[in-house]
Amino acid sequence: MQLGFYTILAAQFFSALADNALLFAAIALLAEIHAPQWQTPVLHMYFVFSYIVLAPFVGPFADALPKGKVMFISNGVKLVGCVAMLVGLHPLYAYGMVGIGAAMYSPAKYGILTEYLPSSKLVLANGWMEGLTVAAIILGAIAGGYMVGPPFTALWNEVPVHQFGIPFMDNGAKLAVAVIVLFYVAAALINLYIPRVALDHKLPRKTLPYLLRDYWTCFGQLWRDPLGQVSLAVTTIFWGAGATLRLIVLNWSQTILGFDATQAAQLTAVVAVGIAVGAVIAAKVVVLERAVRVLPLGIAMGITVMAMVFARELWPLAIGLFIIGVLGGFFLVPMNALLQHRGHLLMGAGHSIAVQNFNEHLSILVMQGMYAGMLKFAFPLEVIVVFFGLMLTTVMHYLWRKHGNDQNPAGVTDAR
Repeated sequence: MQLGFYTILAAQFFSALADNALLFAAIALLAEIHAPQWQTPVLHMYFVFSYIVLAPFVGPFADALPKGKVMFISNGVKLVGCVAMLVGLHPLYAYGMVGIGAAMYSPAKYGILTEYLPSSKLVLANGWMEGLTVAAIILGAIAGGYMVGPPFTALWNEVPVHQFGIPFMDNGAKLAVAVIVLFYVAAALINLYIPRVALDHKLPRKTLPYLLRDYWTCFGQLWRDPLGQVSLAVTTIFWGAGATLRLIVLNWSQTILGFDATQAAQLTAVVAVGIAVGAVIAAKVVVLERAVRVLPLGIAMGITVMAMVFARELWPLAIGLFIIGVLGGFFLVPMNALLQHRGHLLMGAGHSIAVQNFNEHLSILVMQGMYAGMLKFAFPLEVIVVFFGLMLTTVMHYLWRKHGNDQNPAGVTDAR
């Protein structure tokens, strides 16, 4: 790998680290202003909503400018959201602004991989990207939790920042946000050193009707393409089920194992570690031309999810969650690489990733809505676990039956 690739990774690490640490700071700010309890789970929805609403626009934007410049601008938007949080804008709206920056950032960070690297290195590159992103998620959660905890907030009294004449630094949570701003600044500075690559599929017109029509054309084209369809379906079902599984694990840990909220949250990190391990293994052993051959691991993942119903102690549950993470990381990385490659050939990497983001985040909202509905109607947790595991297994089995025997599964044509 060339130096430019590691520059991309470094920028992504600091940006993802800040995103995840900021979530904890925003939750702490909600507590500071005595916001209603229902606003805490809604906070992440404000972040996710941008990926859905802005999908028709962020893809063309990512393809119209050098990807490094897009990433720099996107981090600038995130910085504006942080500053808005500092000066008193409600955390829901401020975190939503950060979500706009994240929605702009995503097509660029993945799209540049297809433009900068040969297709033969896409699986390896995605393995590095996913592994490092998971590391940033874990470290961001640790850093965010620490910065809003007693040891860090005690600095508010020891180092009287609020006495420096800065009007908006009026509580410890805002001190945490101020530190997180430095992470975004680091990411933005690294963005300036990302290699420039040729523009990919720049649009001839930028009017609203044309952008919407172009997006839905790309949407249909990717779903009709056999390899685009399988990779898009896999990533969509994975992230929808994965985000919902995190909530289920939190509930299971507290209801069945008797953990408190902090212990339950730490247990979900086991899945993230497993995903990182699976991503690294996939990067070493899977080639893009045989990406669909990993689909049986999705079937195994669904079966493992269903086996969670037998976990009544910590270690069986932790081992099961780790296996789920490894399986997920192993089949997710090749599917991401395949989707980026097909999207790059068909419509431009930024366009295809915007379509992917739309589907994935809509899936998250739908599946979490289904989970909320099941809880409302008092479905037993065991039934909910089996339902989502069976759904995952069924979809993966269908896709394997449909695409598993393709002679040229990845459709690779530009093995530079």
